[in-house]
Amino acid sequence: MSPVSTLSSGVQLQHAVKGAASAEVRFLENANRHVVWVDIDAEYHRGALSAEASGVIANAATIALNQRIPLVLAMASSGADILEGIAALHGWGQAARAIANCSGVIPTFTIVTGPAVSGPALLIGLSDFVIMTADSYAFVSGPTMVAEFTGIAISNEDLGGTDAHAKQSGVASLVVPDFAAAVESLEQLLSFIPNNVDELAPHVGTGDPSDRLTPEAGALIPESTTGSYDVRKIIRSIADDDYLFEVRERWASNVITAFITIDGESVGVIANQPMVLAGTLDIPASQKAARFVSFCDAFNIPLLTLVDTPGFYPGKDLEWRGMIRHGGQLVFAYARATVPRVCIILRKSYGGAYIVMDSKTMGNDLCLAWPTAELAVMGAGQAAAILQRRATPEERAAFETDYTERLLNPYIAAERGYVDAVINPEETRREISSAFAMLRDKRERLMPRKHDNTPL
Repeated sequence: MSPVSTLSSGVQLQHAVKGAASAEVRFLENANRHVVWVDIDAEYHRGALSAEASGVIANAATIALNQRIPLVLAMASSGADILEGIAALHGWGQAARAIANCSGVIPTFTIVTGPAVSGPALLIGLSDFVIMTADSYAFVSGPTMVAEFTGIAISNEDLGGTDAHAKQSGVASLVVPDFAAAVESLEQLLSFIPNNVDELAPHVGTGDPSDRLTPEAGALIPESTTGSYDVRKIIRSIADDDYLFEVRERWASNVITAFITIDGESVGVIANQPMVLAGTLDIPASQKAARFVSFCDAFNIPLLTLVDTPGFYPGKDLEWRGMIRHGGQLVFAYARATVPRVCIILRKSYGGAYIVMDSKTMGNDLCLAWPTAELAVMGAGQAAAILQRRATPEERAAFETDYTERLLNPYIAAERGYVDAVINPEETRREISSAFAMLRDKRERLMPRKHDNTPL
């Protein structure tokens, strides 16, 4: 590889002549996009980052930011170079700051193809999306440190393998078999995402009519209010060509975050998943949804929210671990989002979760409900347990029937303006497509301030 790569505009990226990192501008043919690509070579000192190598990363991030094109970091690193001492740490800090400066301006991606240890592991945490190959692993403190401090022996895989990061930590947006699959996934992701904050996502050609009816969507809702179903099937019925690209599928699977297109335009979808924890919101689900909402808002991707949740998952452990703070992250993400936002209430929408899942109060542009929607502080059974504690079984049954008929149906909310319209499920795709077409030119003036202070 030559020491310098030149983009048509005359931009140059200097490669590390001595070190683990190299950078170049690559053209991804399948995505039809230019990206700034940084390679961390695992063959050189096991990918240990010298000050020079970190400088290459920082320079590449700065060039990507100035040129307004995505940054891709292909990572296999054993950590900062121990032999360089403080110089290596200083270089890593420069790289971290440069990547952080890209946040919200250009999309950033990391492909982990081997180890990502210590400081380099934290670079992963700065990325918008992380793609891990099957044999990769990442952690800040390795098995040796864990054993020394805790006395517990653990393997690289158990501590920071793909299974841990896909299901437990949420670090891995996608897990793929190998590097070739990682590049393919990256190209698929890029098809939904613009180059930078000043652009819109590329239009995707489709022969799927925007006014196609979706009777299969409503048929998925069980007759029993406690019955479960796979909300992905509803998302696919709405999407162009039934195609859905899900991210962080295995983490907090009680909420779905995915990209689709409608009428060829990219849309980010957040949906409660009744098949897992009945679609309730807990800490990981709130974090996952908030991060996705924030990303889509930063890069001008409209948001579609599909609601079917009985509320927040109860429990002492959740409350002690900060359910209030983390639930606040999702509230905050929706409240500050300025992209076009459409909310569809499929079935249950109770209590605080009603507010959190992009309700009218949170500022969505259009809120629609299916006839099966139930909007209330809580369900009939919960209300009876509180208000009819001393009643006979017959009195409680009568109370629940009356409560359901008077308060749970969506028409009450529609009369009061909390729902814009009650639609038949078969009209869902047509209504969403029409709404996003109308909102395509939506712009909001942002409040002048240094930055907001999101709950963390």
